[in-house]
Amino acid sequence: MSTLSRPDAGAAAEGGLGNGVTVPPPGLVNIANALTVGRLVMVPVFVAFLLAGTPGWRFAAFVTFAVASATDLLDGELARRRGLITDFGKIADPIADKALTGSALVSLSFLGELPWWVTGVILFRELAVTGLRFWVIRRGVIPASRGGKVKTLLQVVAISLYILPGPLGVTRAIVMTAAVVVTVLTGADYAARAVRLHRSVPAGGPGPAC
Repeated sequence: MSTLSRPDAGAAAEGGLGNGVTVPPPGLVNIANALTVGRLVMVPVFVAFLLAGTPGWRFAAFVTFAVASATDLLDGELARRRGLITDFGKIADPIADKALTGSALVSLSFLGELPWWVTGVILFRELAVTGLRFWVIRRGVIPASRGGKVKTLLQVVAISLYILPGPLGVTRAIVMTAAVVVTVLTGADYAARAVRLHRSVPAGGPGPAC
């Protein structure tokens, strides 16, 4: 998941209630996973709307992107509150996030509305962080930072401004610049935390709680 993705299942999915009663793990088919899959399904629909070109289709693309982004917040919240964290969700959720953001950035660059270097910087950071997650996965889960949450919000707002038709050039540029700066800074912070975790916790260790 983006920095707003689901935390590690932890004791809630594995342990009991402290009175000898074991809590069964959540099933694969649940509302949180359904929202994640729905977000993946919306990605090609969003791209088709965006590439259609007319103002009406651009607004439809904006609505689709906004709804898909909202499911990112909702599925994580439901997974935490209802104990619906699954291995499938841990893998599919960040994939859905990257697919949505990546398709938006690539499409906007393809249309000549966003410099390719901006798309490259953001996608490189996201892929690098995903690689770092797998690198330290046997040692623990690095919790989302405030900076990571701000990064996600800025990216969503910036992309939304670029999707919307209209004279928003200066506003778009300012918000996207802020998104790129925070993206790079939080990526460096995540890399530093991943290195510290890799050095301090042996493989298979408990790692930090998320």
